[in-house]
Amino acid sequence: MKIQAVLSRYYFLFILFSFSQVHAQVIEKIYQPYIATAQLYGYGNQQQLPIYALNSKEPLQLEFDDLEGSLKSYYYTYVLCDYNWVPANLNAFDYIKGFTQNRITNYRYSSYALTRYTHYEALLPDANSLPVKSGNYLLKVFLNGDTSNLVFTKQMLVVEAKSVVSAQVVQPLAPQYFKTHQRLDLSVLLPKDMNAFSAIQQVKAVILQNNRWDIAQRDVVASFQRNNTLIYNMQNVGLFPAGKEWRWLDLRSFRLQSDRVDSAHYFKNRTDIFLKPDVDRTGQRYVYFPDYDGMYNIMTYETINPMWQGDYASVRFRFAAPEGKPYYGQSLYLSSAFTGYQPNERWKMQFNDSTGFYETTAYLKQGYYNYQYILQNDNDPSTQKALEGDYWETENSYTVLIYYKSFTDRNDQLIGVTQVNSRRDRPGFSF
Repeated sequence: MKIQAVLSRYYFLFILFSFSQVHAQVIEKIYQPYIATAQLYGYGNQQQLPIYALNSKEPLQLEFDDLEGSLKSYYYTYVLCDYNWVPANLNAFDYIKGFTQNRITNYRYSSYALTRYTHYEALLPDANSLPVKSGNYLLKVFLNGDTSNLVFTKQMLVVEAKSVVSAQVVQPLAPQYFKTHQRLDLSVLLPKDMNAFSAIQQVKAVILQNNRWDIAQRDVVASFQRNNTLIYNMQNVGLFPAGKEWRWLDLRSFRLQSDRVDSAHYFKNRTDIFLKPDVDRTGQRYVYFPDYDGMYNIMTYETINPMWQGDYASVRFRFAAPEGKPYYGQSLYLSSAFTGYQPNERWKMQFNDSTGFYETTAYLKQGYYNYQYILQNDNDPSTQKALEGDYWETENSYTVLIYYKSFTDRNDQLIGVTQVNSRRDRPGFSF
């Protein structure tokens, strides 16, 4: 009986650990097919990570389109999570001052566009619903005041700067990574009132490359401590494949076709755009050019406000397979901020035997987009390869998040944020 009890206990712990691991990877998700171009970003900058400084007057912007074109009652709320995006064991009133739910009242019907949609927007947080704790927040948007009727979710950060974070991008010393990867050296100056005796156990770092949570390095623990400063300089900490400058697509005008557009078909109620076929760039030499690091920017040439005057088009992406044959035992995916960087069935490209191209279609709003292609092993989905190549010289942005949780706290505090770029020179060309 004792053995059975022990086994039952370990089975419970295993299930609990598995549950935590599953929920640790909370991903931004769109639950309704009629929602398009859902964005949450720092005020006035679509490429800025949604970071709100506690008690600040600088808001975040929430924007999204409802393609059904009717007026609906959208609400939003926040859920406080730990540093690994597991919901905290706290009541909403413990971390929100004011109303826990708010209705989105700002909307505009589309104009000058063939596509009929309703554009919704909000500045967060609202004065009557303020977060009072720092940390990770999951923003939930839902219909008709019913939190179970989810429309989409977004990740946002609330920081209370108590520490000073310094970061520097360096070239790895290991010969296998020297030409293909980038690494961060970090140091964190802790506040004087923090008990530094157990700081290494209570402080954790999370490192993002190009605002991407899907490849974030979590549970980063300091290498050693010097007085009130934590040092992170191990060779395997903050190590990322450098990639290459992202592929680009200019859709700021549907009539003025950009260099990546092969052809366009114009109808009374829609536009279809066909792109020139892409190829594997792994063997191509590195050339620097400005990009959005995988993100996109909604803008137009012809209208004043692209948020409700920008149009949509069906955009056909094509990738030329080597020798016109499909990849054996592997699947090809389109990857970008507009795909959520998730290799799922929606963004899996289908091989066309008659053309020798992998193809897929995306419904995109007017703007400027970055994207890439990911090759995934069918037998081992964790084995993925970007068909771009990796070069140490590549321009990437990195964000370092510092979390603190004392032994008596019930949630992780976000006490420091810093952002650093891998290069400052911005040359015209580099090889």
